[in-house]
Amino acid sequence: MATVVRLTRMGRKKTPFYRIVVTDSRKRRDSGWIEILGHYNPMREPEVISFDAERLAYWTSVGAKLSDRVAQITKSK
Repeated sequence: MATVVRLTRMGRKKTPFYRIVVTDSRKRRDSGWIEILGHYNPMREPEVISFDAERLAYWTSVGAKLSDRVAQITKSK
């Protein structure tokens, strides 16, 4: 199974927030995930980024790939 760490959209119309999740790469953006690692809210000032760094390191060590956006926001923290 090819796993990927990516964002899944939550929230209402025009006020999104995102969860950082581990999922199978073949699934849709918002359908089913293996584990929730954190959340990201770009609508607040300043942006809210919260995630479990230990679990993120674990998933990358077992071969999960980071999406471009997740790599960008977790690197900046």
